[in-house]
Amino acid sequence: MEHLSKKRKLSIMIAIMAAMFFAAINQTITSTAMPRIIAILDGMDYYTWTINIYLLTSTIAAILVGKLSDMFGRKPFILIGILLFMLGAFLTGTSSDVYQFIFYRGIQGLGAGIIQSTAFTAVGDLFAPRERGKWMGLLTAVFGFSSVIGPTLGGYLVDRVDWHWLFWIFLPLGIVAFIMILTLFPKGERKPGESIDYLGSLFLTTTIVPLLLAFSWAGTEYPWASGQIIGLLAVTVVSLIIFIFIESKAKNPVLPLHLFKNSVITVSNIIGFIMNFGLMGAMIYISFFVQGVLGISATLSGYVTMPMSIVMVITSAITGQLIAKSGKYKRYAVIGMPIMIVGMGIMVVMNSVAVAVLSMIVFGLGLGLGMPVFSLATQNAAAHKDLGVATASSQLFRNLGGTIGIAVMGTVMSNSLAKNLTNAMHSSNAPDFSTLDPKITEQMLSFANPRMLMNKPLIEQTQASLPADAQPLFAQMIANIREALGSTLSSVFLTGTIVMVVAFVLVFFLKELPLRTSNKAPSEAEPEAPGDVNPALATEKA
Repeated sequence: MEHLSKKRKLSIMIAIMAAMFFAAINQTITSTAMPRIIAILDGMDYYTWTINIYLLTSTIAAILVGKLSDMFGRKPFILIGILLFMLGAFLTGTSSDVYQFIFYRGIQGLGAGIIQSTAFTAVGDLFAPRERGKWMGLLTAVFGFSSVIGPTLGGYLVDRVDWHWLFWIFLPLGIVAFIMILTLFPKGERKPGESIDYLGSLFLTTTIVPLLLAFSWAGTEYPWASGQIIGLLAVTVVSLIIFIFIESKAKNPVLPLHLFKNSVITVSNIIGFIMNFGLMGAMIYISFFVQGVLGISATLSGYVTMPMSIVMVITSAITGQLIAKSGKYKRYAVIGMPIMIVGMGIMVVMNSVAVAVLSMIVFGLGLGLGMPVFSLATQNAAAHKDLGVATASSQLFRNLGGTIGIAVMGTVMSNSLAKNLTNAMHSSNAPDFSTLDPKITEQMLSFANPRMLMNKPLIEQTQASLPADAQPLFAQMIANIREALGSTLSSVFLTGTIVMVVAFVLVFFLKELPLRTSNKAPSEAEPEAPGDVNPALATEKA
């Protein structure tokens, strides 16, 4: 598609960005509202599953579709992705319990993984690596823009209307995106003589699923050293060994092993894994801090996280333009990663809305500088015939890092929370319930659970319904629990900060290759007439 006119490319990019925005806004609109929704469904014990199932299914879909889109073109898959996402969003809004909610979120994840994988790969089809930077920056900005309006809108809606509408309100946009892709996106041609690697796909799936289940259940459903967790990890190892053997023999492997002989792709994927490990593991608990510790409503909590998205949108768009202009990308990761580390470090000590907003601004600045770099480096280092699977491998490692990070951070939180909560309920300033009616005391102690802090209206309603002499004790108990949760989350953010430092160190091992000015390999490029040599290409080939 590189040969298309600029006007046609622009129309295709508008269609791709519409599809990306549809998937992104449906994800971000639930971010601040999710604790409330799961509390309403009485499923707080399964809170991380609502996140994990989405990442798990999107991870599998992205990596499998990556190779298939190299074979059959991007268009059919991005259309299928939009349809699956719309179906998942509609069904999620009909959920009557947390189990239905989790299952339907899994369908949404399938659609999201397909959309994200094919959208970023399509940019590689349309533009040479030298031009991709600005378009990658714009796609990142699209997600960032959805992060600006999504959390605030989601918090506003969940405070005022039935939560089901959060999943239904943008369904018309999905229809628009589907029609735009259907009419504007060119049809790809199937490469002749290529077979689908069904066996490799099967064992790739049986490697990813038990791995993610093990880290999702470890420390929550089962102890880390339990037979269930060890068994899942054993299945992962065995499946991985079989998968590697199959891929080494397959004529058309679903995940070509030769990709990982490329140091740029390998280092970029490892950085993406570690970065998302710290990023997702810590950022998922921002809503817990803002709503649970600071006691801010879901609506206002969206305004706290909004500065991060605004700064990221602006910075990523500018970074993309600068990369396209200079042809250099590593410097932006070297600058951006330390800024992200400082932003997360501020989260460790935040104790007010002002400090929380400051951490968001700093973190968003670093995120905007560093985020576009690693996908661009991966695509630039891969042959164009492997563009889809290389892009999908990048998403695979990021999603694995995010899912495992959430699980590990959840364990850090659980272990720290149990200790801090015990100290809070037995400290010298703990409320004395001995003078109260036992039934009232029992009612109040049902709130001795930090997850109950997410439901601010229920706290206010309960406090107002208590006898006058019990209300101060209830308020004191809630304050102690908020303090215990705050100390716990500081440990989580500190862990995330340390992990981000490891990712930053690895950036220095990333080899920077000149951004190519064509999707064709040097051997495929047409010979130039004497005196007609493009200086940029001449420099690149030298």
